[in-house]
Amino acid sequence: MKPGLGFDDVRQGASDRTGMRVHWNNGSPEDKEVAAAVSAMLEEELTADEAAQIALLNNRELQAVYEELNLAQADLVQAGLLRNPILSGEVRFGVNEAGTGAVIDLTQDFVSLLYMPLRKGRAEAAFEAAKLRVTAAVVDMAAEVREAFYEYQAAQQTREMRQTVMEATAASYELAKRLRAAGNNRDLDVTNERDLHEQAKVDLALAQENVVLARERLNALMGLWGKQTQWRAASRLPAVPDEEMMAEGLERRAIEASLDLGVARREIEIAARSIGIAKPFGWLTDIEVGAAAEREVEGGWSVGPSLSLPVPLFDQGQGAVSKAQAQLSQARAHYHARAVEVRSRARAAHSIVVSSRDRARYYEQIILPLRQQLVEQTQLQYNAMQVSAFQLLEAKRNQIAGGADYIESLRDYWVARTRLEQILSGRLTAFEGTGAAAASATPHTGIGEEAARPLQHRHTGTRPVASPE
Repeated sequence: MKPGLGFDDVRQGASDRTGMRVHWNNGSPEDKEVAAAVSAMLEEELTADEAAQIALLNNRELQAVYEELNLAQADLVQAGLLRNPILSGEVRFGVNEAGTGAVIDLTQDFVSLLYMPLRKGRAEAAFEAAKLRVTAAVVDMAAEVREAFYEYQAAQQTREMRQTVMEATAASYELAKRLRAAGNNRDLDVTNERDLHEQAKVDLALAQENVVLARERLNALMGLWGKQTQWRAASRLPAVPDEEMMAEGLERRAIEASLDLGVARREIEIAARSIGIAKPFGWLTDIEVGAAAEREVEGGWSVGPSLSLPVPLFDQGQGAVSKAQAQLSQARAHYHARAVEVRSRARAAHSIVVSSRDRARYYEQIILPLRQQLVEQTQLQYNAMQVSAFQLLEAKRNQIAGGADYIESLRDYWVARTRLEQILSGRLTAFEGTGAAAASATPHTGIGEEAARPLQHRHTGTRPVASPE
């Protein structure tokens, strides 16, 4: 055994696909260097990529995944070992005359000697598949952290908006009370302003709760505790970039990078090697050769070879061969199905990126300015006593809902883009987690269920998200 064998391939694969570094903590001097690098990154304001890098270096669940390499290597070593010879013996005592007899057998499994190369080949294919699976876990972790980071930024931005709304409604409520005291307002108007203000306070509390949950999820993913949890990050989501990823060649890139297809190919190889073992050796089980020595009761020894051979009257290996052939057909079908799925998910993920980008831009350029204009015009009408307080409150509520929807659309864009990049890095994302409606769906890999539980996005917006024209 060589602990850590195969990790260099994982390290290179992860670097090629994520541009990030991975490290296996194994008590080496490099562990301290990695810990120092993590501490240095935590001192600065984090970005999504830096948070992902910290997780790849510091997440203990990922460190546990690396042990899969040692487990697969152990199977490979075991496949190359001969089975131990079996020593058996009997002792017999004379009945009609004095004396002691004995029988001693030393046998060795014969068939295992013949198919050892095939067995080793199958274990080598399984070891290569294990390296691909570990690399896939790294890619998944990086994507999961990026998504969590955007969720956190969206939660912070929402809280900032709710704080502003709460302060504005407090001022409006105070003004309404003064106008009422001066006799220029009705009790109904004051009550409506208070209702808006009280709801704003509740929304702010819920927004604060979401920030805490999002931050703790990131802490768990990055493996942070104690003073390390005092990290900082930009409080707002990045703006939608001017240029978007082109759809041309998208499917080809996804197929070429797919780790899932790599694992499927290895599973086909494993199944084919299983047929190679089953066909010639399906019925030749339990064949043993060796030597036997017998001492008669009367005295004297006899020694000779021994052979134990099953007679293939009933079981001629049909079941073992048929099972291996079925497994091979199954593995091939899975491969082709997965290839079709990779192409489909790549197209779907790109479509979601484009639509979420359009939606975010639409809110930014059309909806939000329009809602602001509506509030201003309704306020003028209300001051001139042309509209009721209800109409003014409705305009304000619509403006608040528009702001919340804009933040969600921006978050959906970055989550969708992260999932597309994940596919192009070789890992599939779930169909149900591709759409904007499921932007905060349960992550597919990573740490415990409680830490990974989706956030509940609570806002009081009553208007549905509009489709861009």
